[in-house]
Amino acid sequence: MDIKKEIEELNDELIDLRRDFHKHPELGFEEKRTAKIVADYLKECGLKVKEKVANTGVVALLEGKKKGKTLMLRADMDALPIQEQNDISYKSVNNGVMHACGHDGHTAILLIAAKILSRHRDEIKGDIKFVFQPNEETAGARLMIEEGVLKDPDVDVAIGLHLWTSLKSGLVGISPGVVMGGLYEFKLKIKGKGGHTSAPNTAIDPIIAAADIVKAVQTIQTREIDPLKPTVIMFGQIKGGNASNIISEEVELKGTIRYLYKGGDKSEERPHKRFERIVKGVCELHRAEYELDFFSTSPPVYNNPELVRLLKDSAVKIVEKKNIVDHVNLAGEDFAEFTMEVPSVFYFIGTKNKEKGTDFPHHHPRFNIDEDTLKTGVEMHIRAAISYLNSD
Repeated sequence: MDIKKEIEELNDELIDLRRDFHKHPELGFEEKRTAKIVADYLKECGLKVKEKVANTGVVALLEGKKKGKTLMLRADMDALPIQEQNDISYKSVNNGVMHACGHDGHTAILLIAAKILSRHRDEIKGDIKFVFQPNEETAGARLMIEEGVLKDPDVDVAIGLHLWTSLKSGLVGISPGVVMGGLYEFKLKIKGKGGHTSAPNTAIDPIIAAADIVKAVQTIQTREIDPLKPTVIMFGQIKGGNASNIISEEVELKGTIRYLYKGGDKSEERPHKRFERIVKGVCELHRAEYELDFFSTSPPVYNNPELVRLLKDSAVKIVEKKNIVDHVNLAGEDFAEFTMEVPSVFYFIGTKNKEKGTDFPHHHPRFNIDEDTLKTGVEMHIRAAISYLNSD
């Protein structure tokens, strides 16, 4: 098998697929057009295809000539509620929806990898599940697991990738242990007593309580938790008040708690219990009441060290050894759910190229990827699959 040659012959198809997905982005659990294209493509590759897994997910099975282990390769398909600002021929045609995280590239990469691997099924020992997941941005992986994606046949190992604009094009980021942050999202309502701003003594001001909470919870990460165990508390939304001369009845705050250690609130760090302790104390100080909810959480992404070594062995056949780097970040990624169930590895393909305008961060309205790096993802998937399945 001449992997590089086969990938090069399919490079135009790879880019066309990616651009088509980019032009027609769909939000989580709404990826109907994307899922149909994916399912039809996989059927043409002669694979057994199961559709509507976790609503809009697609799973295809490649059965090797000889019996062996089962490997899962995963791509995510959902886009984000962002208005694209790129001036490109394949700009999103769906108002307010954009592929601003690289999932369009992930989907195209896995389709081409599936096509090439399906051509060589007689050389493969074992099975490969190609999993195209909906709604990664919220909770798609757990739902797929609940619907049996890791069963029939049972998955032994899972591999996923992410195109990453904080890494320069040409780099591949692979690290053992925790590589992406665990995540709690929170919604906090602070309830006071409305009134006129000329008589604040007759009211209970939730805005001043909110201001104190925003400041006070920062001590969790700087004074309470081991600084070698990163924890980041960020407020993304604050809403309250209707006029400049009215003391509001309530304020709503939303944000995230991210961490780079196992266990989350079951660990000794207990970030969200510490968070609520401070919220409760500040509200009591200001005579206010509160409602606090944590939701849409995901654990940290944990990479199996043995699989990391296997992946690095594959990577040195694609890029120079000096371009294989350690990479850890606090972003959330629900591939973590798979890492909780089976030995897994998740790696990063650098796609930052300032000259091509692909140096904007993820979830930015001008996010884009260096399409020359798509081939690296395809080759990594193929080499990793063959290396794992055909090894002892």
